[in-house]
Amino acid sequence: MALSGSDVIGQAKTGTGKTLGFGLPLLERVTVPADVEAGRAAPEKLTDAPQALIVVPTRELCQQVTNDLLTAGKVRNVRVLAIYGGRAYEPQVEALKKGVDVVVGTPGRLLDLAGQRKLDLSHIRVLVLDEADEMLDLGFLPDVERIITMLPAKRQTMLFSATMPGAVISLARRYMSQPTHINATSPDDEGTTVKNTAQFVYRAHSMDKPEMVSRILQAEGRGLAMIFCRTKRTAADIAEQLEKRGFASGAVHGDLGQGAREQALRAFRNGKVDVLVCTDVAARGIDVEGVTHVINYQSPEDEKTYLHRIGRTGRAGAKGTAITLVDWDDIPRWQLINKALDLKFPDPAETYSTSPHLFEDLGIPAGTKGVLPRAERTRAGLRAEEIEDLGETGGRGRKSSSSAPAPREERAPRTPRQRRRTRGGSSVEEGAVTVPAPSAEAAGEDAAEPRTPRRRRRTRAAVPEGVSEAAVAVAEAPAVEAAPVAEAEPAAEAKPRRRRTRTAAAKPAVEAAPAAEPVVDFQTVAMAAPVAEPAVTKPRRRTRVVKPADEVDFQIAPVSEPVSETKPRRRTRAAAKPKAEVVVEKTAIAEEVAETKPRRRRPRAAEKAQTAPVTEAVADGEAAPAKPRRRRARATTAAAESAEG
Repeated sequence: MALSGSDVIGQAKTGTGKTLGFGLPLLERVTVPADVEAGRAAPEKLTDAPQALIVVPTRELCQQVTNDLLTAGKVRNVRVLAIYGGRAYEPQVEALKKGVDVVVGTPGRLLDLAGQRKLDLSHIRVLVLDEADEMLDLGFLPDVERIITMLPAKRQTMLFSATMPGAVISLARRYMSQPTHINATSPDDEGTTVKNTAQFVYRAHSMDKPEMVSRILQAEGRGLAMIFCRTKRTAADIAEQLEKRGFASGAVHGDLGQGAREQALRAFRNGKVDVLVCTDVAARGIDVEGVTHVINYQSPEDEKTYLHRIGRTGRAGAKGTAITLVDWDDIPRWQLINKALDLKFPDPAETYSTSPHLFEDLGIPAGTKGVLPRAERTRAGLRAEEIEDLGETGGRGRKSSSSAPAPREERAPRTPRQRRRTRGGSSVEEGAVTVPAPSAEAAGEDAAEPRTPRRRRRTRAAVPEGVSEAAVAVAEAPAVEAAPVAEAEPAAEAKPRRRRTRTAAAKPAVEAAPAAEPVVDFQTVAMAAPVAEPAVTKPRRRTRVVKPADEVDFQIAPVSEPVSETKPRRRTRAAAKPKAEVVVEKTAIAEEVAETKPRRRRPRAAEKAQTAPVTEAVADGEAAPAKPRRRRARATTAAAESAEG
């Protein structure tokens, strides 16, 4: 029927050879150079574009079908290409440019390449939908319909599947022309399962299942075995436990990269691994010779999944054993499967790893434990199979050994970033080198140590007008009298900052005042010191300096008022202390105020004019009285007027 060119719906049990059922007619309809040389086809029919398309649901099945078609078309030299996700685009695009006769692919990657105009579907003569029911279950129906709309209207369409639900029938009616439905069965085979497969169903506890599986794998005559799980996490866990028990096991599930999945399947086919733990991605079309046991570690979702799982054994006339472990929670689901398939296990027997009937049914030697003896560990294991570099795409966050990063030794050494702690735009090191150093007489032996050179930086502006050069020289040059202050407070030298350095530069000016004069206000000194370097300005809240008697400002308190009334309480206490202690204490207070108060970037012109006389006075050794705040001055003036009135 397929060789005649008519549309066919093929339905047969799994393991009965559906791949060659559509593969051989497909290879006959493809025109290759050998046909032109033999005179069976005209040269005009030769083309490098694909002439046949096979759509499959899974990547593993894509590889399976490609290998079978390569084997069948080897004599005629038919070019077959597998296109599926998880691999790099470039090799597939290069192969398409060189020319391909048959394309086998998954729906997602086929749509990608066709949308990029890398895959030409205008010369397709034959379309095959393999495992169509699985594509519907996986949600590929919209993608399959989009692919069909890209194909020529005149073509042969074949649809093959082990089960034929209603959605598949409706798809066939929509896109096929007078299809012939062929259901292949054996006369002596009853039911929906293969007769050569012996089935056993046990009710098992989830905590005892690993021990049961370990003993089942040591049954007599056991060859390769496949263990099916419902979830990816369970498959990875069981594969790890079996490896610890001494079995050569591998895993195939969706969380693995494509390279790791193909590595496990190759090791399983080559015999390096004899136990393959997988999810339902490997339940369709996987044909491995020598699989004798299939274990359903968890109950399947429905009867179709059960048929495809146990169909991995008993293929092509061989005998096999299918074992299903049903948990207590899965009994209702299993009863539905049992009824749909008309099996004879409605109520499975309760079984444990030490149950005698388990050993009798499966031929397990008496005294078998859950660990494989060392004498029987003859398999090379999964690590003996090399991982192929597929240039995997996507899969962000996947932990795949095939996409492992390069070793750290091969990478270029990364220069660490040098971070410096800053405050107010200046680094700690810069503030440390600008602290006035003690003189040679005061330092003694410490003067012989090398001094770190000062790092000079451009200032924002030059020395403002009104500031004498003597004041700047006094502020910059270290004095001999500053040595006791530096020795009395070593903590100030250990972690200085720019503001502390500038405040400390005013110490010689404060000490230059005679002892008989009143103690200079620390707020006045702190305000006058930054005038030499306008990079740091006085915060908004500041004290104002009282003008001389000949320039009386009527907005503030008169000069005749005593200064002690407007000064804070700290000033009166500091007057009774020794000079050195006062300087140290007020310098620390000035540093604390400079750190806590905000910083004004643009000083006003009036402020510079007011602070200029104060700087000159400090440079000459005279202390100017502090100017009271505006609020206090107004309050004092109001009190004086009320007293006069």
